[in-house]
Amino acid sequence: MTADAPPPLPASPAHGGQPTRVILEQGGGWSRWSGRVAWLVAGVAVLVALGSLGANATYFQTDTRVIEKYHSLSKVAGEKVAIVEISGAIMGGDGFARRQLERVEADEQVKAIVLRINSPGGTVSGSDELHYRISKLAEDRELPVVVSMGGIAASGGYYVAMANGGREDVIFAEPTTLTGSIGVIIPQFDLSALLERLDIADDSLASGPMKEMLSPTKRRTPEIEKEEREILQGLVDAMFARFRGIVADGRPAMDEAQLEAVSSGRIYTADQALEAGLVDSIGFLEDAIDRAVELAGLSQESTRVIRYSKPRGLLDEVVGGDVGAKVGLGPGGISISLDTLAEWTTPRCWYLCSWWPILVGS
Repeated sequence: MTADAPPPLPASPAHGGQPTRVILEQGGGWSRWSGRVAWLVAGVAVLVALGSLGANATYFQTDTRVIEKYHSLSKVAGEKVAIVEISGAIMGGDGFARRQLERVEADEQVKAIVLRINSPGGTVSGSDELHYRISKLAEDRELPVVVSMGGIAASGGYYVAMANGGREDVIFAEPTTLTGSIGVIIPQFDLSALLERLDIADDSLASGPMKEMLSPTKRRTPEIEKEEREILQGLVDAMFARFRGIVADGRPAMDEAQLEAVSSGRIYTADQALEAGLVDSIGFLEDAIDRAVELAGLSQESTRVIRYSKPRGLLDEVVGGDVGAKVGLGPGGISISLDTLAEWTTPRCWYLCSWWPILVGS
């Protein structure tokens, strides 16, 4: 054994007396690079997760009454244009339209609103409330509002469209849109003669003769009938004056003569409405979105367009529609909403494009 040689390894009894071999591995370049690669992969995963958070925002929402869904443009952009849908009869109250607006108000990433209107109108109070809430939200948040009209945006539907801040080039009507119908109606039916033929008399008690205004079953004296009509006409005139004022604010380029011409209550096609100054352009939802992106100072690449929908339950999936208090009207799927029926039986003024108030719920 030389002086420089290492001492012999001791024999291991567990291995039949053979010497134990110890192999030492020196850490090389791979171990260092493997750690760096792991951190790199982790960083990329975090970035992908953050990007997916915007694209899959539906799964991280706390308000179960309104579901946010991706519509178009960039799926991963942070800044949004929100499509707010106003559809069916406008009844007011705590409806889905209001919940959409509350969702927009709580979302600081929303930079513009596209009002998608497909409505024949509704009650005076409901239309005015929606107009007020949209206008206030747009003013408080400095949000541009662009209108996209669907098949119909008439009477109360047009009233709501005037919440556009008076900007130019912000009202788009599709080629087949019907709009206009600027006016007020109080539906009234007299069934008293029919009841008399059936030997049925309305013997209800009231604190005064005007308490029974609009009763379809009460026979009136000529004097009471004349007074009642004067009172009701005064209500119609007051609500009509407010409607005209709302249109004047929403269409500031329209002079008094133009406003007078379009305030007859008539319906306009899209081309006629464009010529009369009721709308700015003939275009579809995509055109309204492009204009909203432009007004908000955004770009196509930096904007995510979203819309809102109602959550659907298990029964909705089974029966293929919303489950609620509705009365069917045959195999065609038409149904009457009972709350809408209750609204209709309450005497009130309507901004409605119809001689027969809407009973069909949307």
